[in-house]
Amino acid sequence: MSEKTHSDIDALSFEQALAELEAIVSKLEKGEIGLEDSIDTYERGVLLKAHCERKLQDAQMKVERIKLGPDGSVAAEPFDPAN
Repeated sequence: MSEKTHSDIDALSFEQALAELEAIVSKLEKGEIGLEDSIDTYERGVLLKAHCERKLQDAQMKVERIKLGPDGSVAAEPFDPAN
């Protein structure tokens, strides 16, 4: 895949990347494209999936959990999915 394609993906929002990824999956499942195009399309799909995962990780790191202390005080702490 070319560097241009990678830059193109980096500029996409999560929603745009997810929509394109869903379209790629649909095309591949239906067999609507030839073998060479399927390989290129699959590679783009892999990059889109990684981009979506990065966007989700970034969002998760920004989320804070509001915690109520025993004395009634309110504090924010980083989100921990294990808790």
